[in-house]
Amino acid sequence: MSETPIFEARDLSRHFDVSRPVLQRLISREPRRTLRAVDGVSFAIPPGTTFSLVGESGCGKSTVARLAVGLYTPSGGQALFEGQDLAEARRSVAQRRRMQMIFQDPYASLNPRWRVSDIVGEPIRAFGIAQGGAALREKVGGLLRQVGLSPADGNRFPHEFSGGQRQRISIARALSSNPEFLVCDEPTSALDVSVQAQILNLMKGLQRELGLTYLFISHNLAVVRQVSDRVGVMYLGRIVESAPAETLFTAPRHPYTRALMEAIPDLEMAGRERQPVGGEVPSPISPPSGCTFNPRCPLANDRCRAERPALIAARGTPETLVACHAVEEGRDGFEAREAA
Repeated sequence: MSETPIFEARDLSRHFDVSRPVLQRLISREPRRTLRAVDGVSFAIPPGTTFSLVGESGCGKSTVARLAVGLYTPSGGQALFEGQDLAEARRSVAQRRRMQMIFQDPYASLNPRWRVSDIVGEPIRAFGIAQGGAALREKVGGLLRQVGLSPADGNRFPHEFSGGQRQRISIARALSSNPEFLVCDEPTSALDVSVQAQILNLMKGLQRELGLTYLFISHNLAVVRQVSDRVGVMYLGRIVESAPAETLFTAPRHPYTRALMEAIPDLEMAGRERQPVGGEVPSPISPPSGCTFNPRCPLANDRCRAERPALIAARGTPETLVACHAVEEGRDGFEAREAA
């Protein structure tokens, strides 16, 4: 019997009403406008693994992150926590403390008026994990040591730390409720490259030590390759390809994924012609019919413009799920590339 995923999205959607006020719409006879931030996303994360979502800005990655911890309610589909509906699971304090989030901007997510000991200790007090001041201070000191800081740092304010240190405080706060599932929304994007490596190594070490499960959101493909077990590529609110991390980087199938790979700097590719993705991302308010990537895709045909592709196992790499008619029909040239 297969292990129950710690988190699963089933045809998950989140739409936002971005219409103008009613009176203005009535005067101009304008219909409602709906932004489809997430539009039918499905994936599952087994315990102790890392599932990453990548894609261009505005593709819906961060909205999925907020759906995964219940900050947004779905417009459609289901979000499941260990097989239980997420909204139902979050009604239980014991279940709610098992999921936490690390936000993109460590300074904006930390209260500037609170000392670090109060910030890290707040979830401990809220969930009743430690009783009494001495036990709370000991727990907070242990968490700060765990993320590479000193217990004495608990007496300082967030503005007294560097960006990397502030992100370590965010991680300590997330760990303070003893969670099993962490949603990491671009936790390294605001940091220098050298500091990024330190934070990623810290997160991987904590995962091995504590058995954590990560949903990792990023637009940095090099970072994603380092931390992921499986990767989903998002485009305009949908997952267009999902594969084990190494398979995705060595044998990308969807034309959009291949275009993203072309954008990765690589010294070995010096002199080789690149084929970056052209055009602009369409509006999620009025996405193209059929495959949403068809206006920018070099392989698009009439079927692509009329019929939305399903996410199915790819020919030649069955561990990869891809939503592309060209791959399904063998027009992507995969066999020729493999033979070469």
